[in-house]
Amino acid sequence: MNNTAELLKGAAELFPDEVVTTAHVRHLDLPQGAGRFALITLDNGLDHTKPTTLGPQSLVNLDKAIDQVEAEAAKGEIVGVGVTGKPFIFAVGADLKGVEVIRSREDALAIGKGGHDVFKRLSSLAVPTFAYYNGASMGGGVEVGLHCSYRTVSRAVPAFSLPEVFLGLVPGWGGCTLLPNLIGADRAVSVIIENSLNQNKQLKGEQVFELGIADAIFDGADFLEQSLIWTASVLRGELEVERPDVDRGEAWDQAVARGRGIADSKVHGAAPAAYRALDIIAAAKNGDLRQGFDAEDRALADLIMGDELRSGLYAFNLVNKRAKRPAGAPDKKLARPVTKVGVVGAGLMASQLALLFARRLEVPVVLTDIDQERVDKGVGYVHEEIDKLLLKGRVGQDKANRLKALVTGSLDKAAAFGDADFVIEAVFEEMGVKQQVFAEVEAVVPEHAILATNTSSLSVTEMASKLRHPERVVGFHFFNPVAVLPLLEIVRAERTDDASLATAFAVAKSLKKTAVLVKDAPAFVVNRILTRFLGEVLRSIDEGTPVEVADRALAPLGLPMSPIVLLELVGPAVAHHVAGTLNAAFPDRFAVSENLGRIVEAGKRGLYVHDSGKPELDPEVAALFETGDTVLTEEQVRERALNAIAEEIRLMLDEGVVAEAQDIDLCLITGAGWPFHLGGITPYLDREGVSERVAGKRFLEPGVASVPN
Repeated sequence: MNNTAELLKGAAELFPDEVVTTAHVRHLDLPQGAGRFALITLDNGLDHTKPTTLGPQSLVNLDKAIDQVEAEAAKGEIVGVGVTGKPFIFAVGADLKGVEVIRSREDALAIGKGGHDVFKRLSSLAVPTFAYYNGASMGGGVEVGLHCSYRTVSRAVPAFSLPEVFLGLVPGWGGCTLLPNLIGADRAVSVIIENSLNQNKQLKGEQVFELGIADAIFDGADFLEQSLIWTASVLRGELEVERPDVDRGEAWDQAVARGRGIADSKVHGAAPAAYRALDIIAAAKNGDLRQGFDAEDRALADLIMGDELRSGLYAFNLVNKRAKRPAGAPDKKLARPVTKVGVVGAGLMASQLALLFARRLEVPVVLTDIDQERVDKGVGYVHEEIDKLLLKGRVGQDKANRLKALVTGSLDKAAAFGDADFVIEAVFEEMGVKQQVFAEVEAVVPEHAILATNTSSLSVTEMASKLRHPERVVGFHFFNPVAVLPLLEIVRAERTDDASLATAFAVAKSLKKTAVLVKDAPAFVVNRILTRFLGEVLRSIDEGTPVEVADRALAPLGLPMSPIVLLELVGPAVAHHVAGTLNAAFPDRFAVSENLGRIVEAGKRGLYVHDSGKPELDPEVAALFETGDTVLTEEQVRERALNAIAEEIRLMLDEGVVAEAQDIDLCLITGAGWPFHLGGITPYLDREGVSERVAGKRFLEPGVASVPN
């Protein structure tokens, strides 16, 4: 094992900040006289809020523990070996901070080989090995268990996954090879590809058992005790673990093809990880584990030295770290309590907000509107959505009843908002209407109440300008659908005070939203970038480029949807309105498409019809269009759009719309679903040379979201 020890020692020296996991061996006598048993517990010495990870030194510690139990097994001193974790955590995989500091392919290869060499020893011991998935298990944590002879899982496991493809890696310590050989290629594709690319979807304990990853499932309360009783039965031969045969015929090839279809639909060939994982799964059909492990090592080394992974890790850190400490947020001690919420408006957006506030804050929420019918419809929507949550088992009957009781409606603003601490408006996107609403609300709310606006593009400062207390007005811009997209752009107007802003951030945290502080500038962040980008695509269509050519132009980026599908989702009327707002502010960069205006006038919801199952240009829309005769290629449209985005981001940073480029990326990832493999957008613009060509310099320092030099 010297080679592995040397590899890992070298890797550990590169990574002095590793949070080291110990592998403690203790011995116990199994029930029913089944014999003496060695139990290895993975533990980093911290509580469950700091999950156990497996960096190089942690692998060295596990390697030493296996040295000990290997010797005991060889001497016949033990009948089996188990691996488990500290309370609530099994292990959540490689320590990603260590991956970020790797600068050479040789060091990257050492990480892959080191993990394989240690884990493989579990499957080659002279006695059976058991993994007891007692808590959260991800990546390398899952893979430790896959190398064991048997596995049990706790019903209480909240999160179990192989998330590597989501980040830009492959499950490289046995996952791509062992999992399909255990549960079949189709189920393995679901776990490794589909769940990863579906926003890193996690499995619960019950699903882990149903998929056949675990051989037995027990309740969380006495999980280890029950697992050891089960282990004794297996070792005594009283219980035979049966696993279905894996179909190595056509079903395997179909599963890989299905995986490629999923990858194409999600990343459009723009990120390599999913395809590398599928290649390894395809090759694992012959059951040759060594060949599979070697392929995993090579894939890991290649991907670790690629910028897509670095962008993925950068995005992961933005969402998991920067999002928790919003740049520029005031001291949270200044925040005031919110015990009642008012919502002005009872349309779809207002109703979604009412549901969110009721669910997350569990305080009374009152909707108002201009007539009883609208109020009743809004409250009815919220109650229906709560019923749906009840049907899905997301809330119990008591909780559903309580939530429904919290959401009411009223036509009388004074009665509705007289004791509200936080009132948000979600009415028609027109300055005069918004100002009137705020004037009416200010007249009836308490002195301390925050007035928030869900405007997507209008000036919050202007909206507050006629009020007696403009200092308590904040922008609170949600993204549709509210329940799905995490971003909340919090807008500080010119006179917003720190207490109001701190309260807005505290409410955002209670709502479990990713809050980013933005300056009161036209359309803030996401809508400004999307409108500029969409504007360039529409301009190319107006000039004469066929719709389908312009729409395909951005496919190489792997965005969640094409520009014209995005337009359909946003709604042509909303897109046209925001374009108008930005055109008034920056007429040299933001055009208003006359063709888009015609679509809005005709009441069309988009450019496509979907009758054949795939989008095709609506003949009625085509008849409305008036275009020039300049036909661009996909490459030309793409270059134009990327140049425009780079220019706009540089201007936004110069204007101080957000603190740093990182906040732009965080906004695009959480508010527009832009992919992790792009790192949002600025790492991609840096990587492709667009930033320097357009703005004269990179957005990020070399080594941030890219391989260090």
